[in-house]
Amino acid sequence: MPSPRDKTVTPSAVSLNPSVTSPEKLAEQTKHYPARRTFLLSFWLLIGPGLLAMIGDNDAGGVISYAVTGATFGMGWFIPIILLLMPVTYTIQEMTMRLGMVSQRPFPLLVFERFGRFWGYFSLFTLLLENLLTLVTEFIGMSVGLSTLGVPFTLATILSLVCVVSFALFGRYFTKERLALLVGFLNIVFIVIAFTTKPDPSVFLHALVSSPFAHRPVNQWLFFLIATIGNAVAPWMIFFQGSAVIDKGMTHHDLRFGRLDTALGSFVQAAIAIGIVVAGAALYQYAHIHPAVLTNPTAMLQAYLVKNGVFVRDLFALGLVNAGFLAAMTISLSTSWTFAGVFSWAKSLNDTVKEAPKFYAMYIGGLVVSALIVLIPGLALTNLAVAAQALAGILIVPLLVFLVKLTKDKKLMREYVNGKLATIRVWTVTIVIIVLSAWLIMHTILSL
Repeated sequence: MPSPRDKTVTPSAVSLNPSVTSPEKLAEQTKHYPARRTFLLSFWLLIGPGLLAMIGDNDAGGVISYAVTGATFGMGWFIPIILLLMPVTYTIQEMTMRLGMVSQRPFPLLVFERFGRFWGYFSLFTLLLENLLTLVTEFIGMSVGLSTLGVPFTLATILSLVCVVSFALFGRYFTKERLALLVGFLNIVFIVIAFTTKPDPSVFLHALVSSPFAHRPVNQWLFFLIATIGNAVAPWMIFFQGSAVIDKGMTHHDLRFGRLDTALGSFVQAAIAIGIVVAGAALYQYAHIHPAVLTNPTAMLQAYLVKNGVFVRDLFALGLVNAGFLAAMTISLSTSWTFAGVFSWAKSLNDTVKEAPKFYAMYIGGLVVSALIVLIPGLALTNLAVAAQALAGILIVPLLVFLVKLTKDKKLMREYVNGKLATIRVWTVTIVIIVLSAWLIMHTILSL
């Protein structure tokens, strides 16, 4: 999609070229349309960044983490936690989206400007570390999924790398965004799997009223709780959505559609996450007899074959490939957009490799390094996937502090400054994460 600097787009192109996002141009193109048709057309043109951030958050590492959570603890406690996190995710991403649309400046650049070089480089390091670990989990999911479907593991890793790199190199922003949304839609397979496993509601109710510490140590429950929070509010999402709305050409005029996009994404993310936990809970009894299910994604897929047959196993494998593919694209883009924005490189998906060589070098470089790490023999794949999500839950704390302070800045946000309720919600989440992390560290030390 053309960047804001392109001047060749005319109002007559609105129905075909979604870079025309201003209400004035949309009104000109749709002035003879019925109100409902005008709204739907506008929503179709402006939807994308929020939905992609949320669906991409259910990445391959997240899928493995949610499934292991279900297999470890059953359906009870973690499903209500996911539902409680849904408005929290919306609040954080709405603030991110609003900050990008109003300021028209990338989040990390604002951190540099408002909080200094130390915290600016800290945010860059945080993103780079977390994204690299998370990308490794994406290749784990794609490679394990494809190998289950008959592709040799090494070839599956190379094939995954080629596909994710190719996505960024061909077409313009809108084409890539619609392709990514199509890929994201395929995550519905996890809801299909959840129904296929025939969950028993009575088991859910019994687990809900039972102590989560009955059969597992406290520090393990805390670790998975932080991982669940990290699944819902990953650091890369803040960087991705803020940069995506700018590259898409959206402004404060488009806030209504940005909020709808973000709300829809929050709902879809939670629905799919619950589906994965339910699917994982189907292995609860089996996993306690065969604990390898909790530490190896290949063993987990084999468990689905034994318990539910070839169809469910292959569907879960396909879901892993799909989730990893979408998240590898969005996470890599969050890294490229962030570094390009801070160091003033060309950074639009409409640019060619020749026009934005450093932007694409960051995109491809992270993917290559992550793919090579996955090929290391003996890598603890499942443990790495869950650990990456837990790390995300801890590393997001300073980013939330920056986000709240920036969106409360009246000089920066003007009349779009934060409301009190949103600020209270985010500060609450930040404090909860800090307390849980401290609790986890304390229990881990005491259990040594």
